[in-house]
Amino acid sequence: MSEYNAVMMQFFHWYSPADGSLWDEVASKAGELAAAGVDALWLPPASKGTNGTADVGYGVYDLYDLGEFNQKGTVRTKYGTRDGYLKAIKALQGKGIRVYADIVLNHRLGADEFETVKATPFPIDDRRTPKGEPREIRAATSFTFPGRGKTHSDFEWHWWHFDGCDYDHNNPDDRSTVYLFDGKKWDDQVSLEMGSFAFLMGADLDFESQEVNDELNRWGRWFVDTTGVDGFRFDAVKHISAPIFPAWLEHMETHAGKKLFTVAEYWSGNLAELHWFLDTAGPRFTAFDVPLHYNFYAASRAGGHYDMRRLFDGSLVKERPVQAVTFVSNHDSQPLQSLESVVEPWFVPLAYAAILLRRDGYPCLFYPDYYGAEYEDAGRDGQRHKIVLPSHRVLIDTFLKARKEYGHGEQVDYFDHWNRIGWVRMGTPEHPKALAVLMSDGPEGTKWMGTGRPAGTRFRDLTGHVPEPVAVNNEGFGEFKCRGGSVSVWVQE
Repeated sequence: MSEYNAVMMQFFHWYSPADGSLWDEVASKAGELAAAGVDALWLPPASKGTNGTADVGYGVYDLYDLGEFNQKGTVRTKYGTRDGYLKAIKALQGKGIRVYADIVLNHRLGADEFETVKATPFPIDDRRTPKGEPREIRAATSFTFPGRGKTHSDFEWHWWHFDGCDYDHNNPDDRSTVYLFDGKKWDDQVSLEMGSFAFLMGADLDFESQEVNDELNRWGRWFVDTTGVDGFRFDAVKHISAPIFPAWLEHMETHAGKKLFTVAEYWSGNLAELHWFLDTAGPRFTAFDVPLHYNFYAASRAGGHYDMRRLFDGSLVKERPVQAVTFVSNHDSQPLQSLESVVEPWFVPLAYAAILLRRDGYPCLFYPDYYGAEYEDAGRDGQRHKIVLPSHRVLIDTFLKARKEYGHGEQVDYFDHWNRIGWVRMGTPEHPKALAVLMSDGPEGTKWMGTGRPAGTRFRDLTGHVPEPVAVNNEGFGEFKCRGGSVSVWVQE
């Protein structure tokens, strides 16, 4: 994506209002986002979830119900109706913004009926060693969709379309067991956590079933035809057999007659795992740079004692720049969520400068970092907490402007001080002005950086943090400055 400096945004978070207003908000803000320099929006899962209007979208009940049918106690989803979703997509595309749909293929929840099936119990944290003999369980695996009927599809899900589940309704007090259905095995080519992380939650799809793959292809064709989206964010890919994704994508692109962008959520700080997934999925896939997120998290909590020279060590963008989607935070890492790893507010601008103003990677903004957010929920300590996430929109808009107008050409790094790091973008014939970035996680300071510009060429700090301009010397070097715990973006006048 670096050849045209594209930027995407995750336009939701875990605590987005459950009042059905999100699709309308998307449509209303399409113009301002395009003007700010946002090229694509990742929208949340649009399908009906098992918890009705409270479901963030990852507890999928019916992929064909985009807020159209009275199911799970509601017609609309948390975010709105099918019509609102389709109008939001058209509004974005009308402003030149691409739309990436969040796709959840791994599991189903909220079955319409129970089925009796023989299954082998396993400890929830060990999928290798059975904890008992096979026995009959009462599984929530029959999905007949009475609220939708046969509209859009007549396919029904039953136990043989799944390889396991996490609940026996004959034994409701046991929450420590997962069940592997008789004649099934956990899918291979998945994360090896817990022996096999093929099972995540609910009723787990059996991706070795031809019926399952045929149905996912049918649904995908219907979804692309219905929505006209430009790409996908795949949820929970570490739990799904990796070869499924390139096969499904090829089918969708052939049907749509166009290339479709894809980014995979393989949540792991282990770079080797991301390499394995991308090697298997192929060059058409990108993945979120989770290791870089964890570097930001660690740096923000180190109180100025993080070695900033190592900020990109072990990151996906450093080793596979074309296949890395860089981000600062997301809905799972935000406060009070399952993968909570909060980048402290003081460091958030430094992290965004690091993903928006460098050459490599496809950066992704996060809604609360841009607009701010307030919510309340229970934490791991059992207590309720009021969370306030500040808006960094002013600085992010500044970075977006700098990225579009000045973030071009060769990049020269000055990662030679453990607090202060910087880099220079040299420009191109089409974008001839240079850009210099300097940040510090500790005290204020300066750094001499070469710009390749004639003596006397002046640079100003686009952020306004440092008011005095910088003039380069006879060798084209300037002594650029930044405040402590801050970032300055120097652009050629």
